[in-house]
Formats: sequence, structure tokens, C-alpha cells
Amino acid sequence: MNASYYPAFLNVCGKQCVVVGGGKVAERKVLSLLSSGAKITVISPDITLRLTVERDKGNIKHINRDYRIGDLKGAFLVIAATSDEKTNKKVASGAPCLVNVVDAPEFANFIVPSVVKRGLMTIAISTSGVSPAIARTVRREIEAFYGSELSKYLVFLKKLRKQVLTDITSSKTRRRLLKEIASEKMLRLLREKGYREAKETALRLFRKTVSS
Repeated sequence: MNASYYPAFLNVCGKQCVVVGGGKVAERKVLSLLSSGAKITVISPDITLRLTVERDKGNIKHINRDYRIGDLKGAFLVIAATSDEKTNKKVASGAPCLVNVVDAPEFANFIVPSVVKRGLMTIAISTSGVSPAIARTVRREIEAFYGSELSKYLVFLKKLRKQVLTDITSSKTRRRLLKEIASEKMLRLLREKGYREAKETALRLFRKTVSS
């Protein structure tokens, strides 16, 4: 029976994260954690060239040996990413925290979803471990549907929202405007006409609201 996972986004900035394994899969996990500001320790006798570069830059700590009991002390999050199932099971059973086991969700207490990143927007897709292939297919569809213009529009909305909160005193009016500039209609305009048109439309709505 597949678990009914509770969706969450974790703040790992400054948190101690341990990745056991040094191959390509481990590399992907490390790079993703690095982009989120985690403090990373990699435990593996061998690591990829990219991980070697990150180690030499001081971005990650590398323990050049196989996993040992006690290596996970103080970890906030652990990823078992070796090619050896027994080692991965040992890591999972010894983890006193959040632990992900690559390709073996039954040994883990969380799974890593397929992710679409569009600047400030993060969209996570999961099939609860049933079909990672379908999750990837859906991810590609979303990537095609929402392009780079969404990233630009979100940055613009972040700035505009501050103006809305400052210049519009009525909470009801603020809510109405914020919903309008983030509506399905605006997203459709963004896709069909581009960032510039969506931005100008949102600004017109804002100015009209302020002046009314």
C-alpha cells in the first residue's frame, strides 16, 4: 500500500544535510541542496568530477570513505544515494531525521518530487512513488505551459504587491486587486501576449484602483 504523503516545502538554508554516495544521482541531489543553501556532507570513497570541484571550492564537505554508523549525528536531512541496496537500507535505518532513499521510497520517510522551477515559483509533482515516469511527463507538460515569462511576472508582482499594501488602505480593495492581477485571465494574457503586456495591464489596474 502506497503512503499518502503530506506535501511540504523545506527550508534547509544553513541546515546540516548528509548525502551518502558520490555518483551522478548523488551529484544531482547535492546540487539541488546547494541551490537551497544547505550545509552538505558527502560520504563516499569516490565522487564525481563536479562534486570534486564543489569540494575544492569549499562548498561541500567530503568524507572519503564508506558510510559508518554514527555518520548521521546532527543531520537535519539525509539522502541515501549509493548503488548498493544494503548500504542504503543501513543509512535509512540509522537516520534519526528526514531520510530519502533513491529509488526505494519504502525505506524512506519522504520522497523527492519532480520539480518545475520558474524563478520564485516552484511546482512539485508526485505520484506517491507509483510512477516517477508519469511525474516526469507531467513536469515536462507544465514546463512547456509555463515559460520564463512567469519568472519575470512573479518578480514584478513581488514589487507591485509592496506598492499595493502601501498605497491602498482598504483591505477589501487590496484583496480584490491582488486576486485580479493573479487571475487565470492574467496568466492567459501572460502566455499569449508575453510579459510586457501582462505587466502593463497589471499596472493599469493598479493605477485605476489607486485613483478611484
